[in-house]
Parts: sequence; structure tokens; C-alpha cells
Amino acid sequence: MKHLIKTSVSAMAMAAVLATTASAQDDMPSKEEMWKMLMAQQKQIAELKSKVEALSMEGVQVSAADRKEIEELRSQVATNTEAVEATTGLVETALNGDSSTPDNALRNFRGADWARRTTIGGYGELHYNGGDADEIDFHRFVLFANHRFNDWIQLQSELELEHSLAGDGKPGEVELEQAFIDMDLTTGLGLKFGEHDRHNFRAGLFLMPVGILNEVHEPNTFFGVERNNVEKNIIPTTWWEGGFGLNGQLTQGLSYDIYYTSGLAVATEGSKAYNIRSGRKKVAEAPAENAAITARLKWTAIPGVELAATFQHQNDITQGVADADANLFEAHANIQKSGFGLRALYARWDIDSADAEAIGRDEQVGWYIEPSYRFSVSPDFGDFGIFARHEQWDTEAGLGLDSNNKTTTFGFNYWPHNNVVFKFDYQSQKLGFGADGDDRINLGVGYQF
Repeated sequence: MKHLIKTSVSAMAMAAVLATTASAQDDMPSKEEMWKMLMAQQKQIAELKSKVEALSMEGVQVSAADRKEIEELRSQVATNTEAVEATTGLVETALNGDSSTPDNALRNFRGADWARRTTIGGYGELHYNGGDADEIDFHRFVLFANHRFNDWIQLQSELELEHSLAGDGKPGEVELEQAFIDMDLTTGLGLKFGEHDRHNFRAGLFLMPVGILNEVHEPNTFFGVERNNVEKNIIPTTWWEGGFGLNGQLTQGLSYDIYYTSGLAVATEGSKAYNIRSGRKKVAEAPAENAAITARLKWTAIPGVELAATFQHQNDITQGVADADANLFEAHANIQKSGFGLRALYARWDIDSADAEAIGRDEQVGWYIEPSYRFSVSPDFGDFGIFARHEQWDTEAGLGLDSNNKTTTFGFNYWPHNNVVFKFDYQSQKLGFGADGDDRINLGVGYQF
């Protein structure tokens, strides 16, 4: 709920500010255009206040930390209102030609406008893995940089450093995980077919709309130190491609995504032959002979309940090396009610290739189930949560042999603040073909800002 409130406040507050500031170009709008913007600004402020109140009154039980955050957001609404009113006064003075307003005041106003339209954020996580690994690793350090050009066009980007050090002979790498233009077609062009539908156009490099973790994987948003193996090896999270497409809302509680993007490029020989995870080329001079089409429907009509299904088709998953078309199907449920949580996911790849069939990788499948419970210890102490997860995945399911991998994990998360988390879990693992699993303890600390 808090993420929804934050998104609504940020988007509407930004739109309200932009409505008064218009542009940082040398040519100012006409007086008539500016007055229309000012009137729209007043309406947006009213909508902003109503939206926050409506969200905070939904029939969803929230923790003490959540209630505190809602109060902070209400304070933010008041602050944004004051800022917009001050900006409006400056614009009115400039439009009225008041000689007491110096030129540099308007220049400063334009500079401040650019800064208000640009936001930064990020997350990071430090892991300790016991067992056979017995290592400590600052797994991810990520920075977001977003810029809103106007009230319907924005840039979103994400840059990630993995494993602390990148370069020749180093364990990590620097990756551009997202960099795309998002255009709100309903606001900008009036594209709307009913009372509740909205539509956006996206182009660039972005995360694929599949699974629970692929789009939302900040460490404070999920249980367990490591991400689950099903989404890691079958989907494969984290997965991004380059392309374009549409997303939006069809009606209340039902959203959609449909994209035409670059595709995977799996090897056809060696130990990684037809391995889905190794087929990610991350849009780095990646082959583009065969694109992919991905579509998702997501239902969220009941607060705290998310049901979604994704389908992807790619004509040749080897990018011309062999003729191997591939289909991915994924479905999941993510439920949060009164502190109780349940995540369940199923994912499956079917690859039409005799070579893949010969090694059992024409079928790759996995599923997991994860119940949890999160509760507030006290308003000052924060939240505590316990969970258990059982997962099974098989990247050689076509063999029909004992190739299934199994992991059972249980542990806890502690949130002293909603955006800071400490984690502990224990994993018991059984690998396919009777291979030894790695039973271990994991510790982690993560943050988001």
C-alpha cells in the first residue's frame, strides 16, 4: 500500500509543479497558456489531497510503521502545496511584467524547476553465505535516476554494480539495467476508451514483465537473503531487454503489458547449451535476428491481492544458430492481508528443438510457495517477519529422470525502518541426479531510498 501511496503522491505532486513551471526553454508560454496551466495546477493539488486520503482509508490493515509513513506523506502533500503556491506567485509576477523581478530570479526558477523534475534513488545489499561458499559479498549497489520532461513524458534509468569490483579479472560487473522513455498517452494525447482505462507507451531498455521479483526486487521487499532459484534459473531474474510496447489499465484492477523486444540467445553446445539464464545478452551489442513478444495480464481488484500471468514467444531462441522456437508461460499469486503473506509461482519453458530435446532442455520448469507473517513490534522498534519457502526447479525436465532440484528455506526479516532490512535464513538443498546440496546459513542487510 505504501508503494502505491508514494507513487501517487510523487506523480501528482510532480505534475502539479510542472503545470506551473512549464519549460526551461528561453521562450515562455503565452499568458493564456500559462493561466490554463495555473488552473490545472489547482485541480491537481485537490486531486492529490483526495488521493492520499482515499488510499489511507482503504480497508487494509497497516502496521504502525505504515501509519507513520502515511502521516509523513500527508506532511509532504502540505509541503508540496506550499511550494507550488510559491512557484505560482513567481510565474504570476513574471507574466504581469513586474520590473521588480530580476532576470536572474527567473533563471534560478528555471534551474530549480529542472531539479524538481529529477529524482534519484537506489538500493543495496550485503550477503554472507555459509556452507560450501563461506563468503561475504556486497552483492548489489544500484542507483536510480529519473527525469520528468513534462506531465506525460519521463525517463527512468537504473545503473548497477555487482560484487563490488568490476573489470578484467574482477568478480563483478557494471550493468545498465533500465533506461527507457515512458509516455502517458492518456494524459498527453487523451487516449482513453472507457471510464477507468489508461495507456502508456514505453521504449528503451527495461525489465521484462514476468514473475514477482523481476520488476520489484529491492531487498526490503522480499523475504530471504538470496532470491529464489525458480525465478533466478527459469524466468530468469533479473532479466531486461530492449524494445518498445504498451502498458496500462484496462479497467479497475486489471492491467496489461505487451512488448516487442530483443530476445534471448542461448548457446547450442557445451555445458550451457539451451540454458535459459546464460541466454541473457543484456542488450550489450546483442544479436537481434529474432525478437520476442511478451504479454502480461495482472489482476489487483482486491486490495492486497495480485494475480498475474505472462506469456512470451520467440521464433528462434538461438538467434539463427539453430531453428528453435521457444515459449515461456508464468503465473503467480502474491497476497498480503493483515500481516499474512503468501507467494506462489509457476514457470515453464518449452523449446521446440531436437538438440534441446536430446539433452532434456526442451522442457524447463519450476515452482515455489512461500507463506509469511509480518507484524509490528512497536512503533519505534519496527517490524518483524517470519517465512518459509519450498521451491523445485528442473532445467532438464525433458529427460524424465531424477533431475529435479529442491530447496527449503526458512528464516526471518527485521525492518527497523520500512526501507532498511536485516535478514537471516537457513537453506536445505537437494540437487538433481543425487548431487550433494549445499545446506547453509545466510545473513544479509539491505536498504532502499
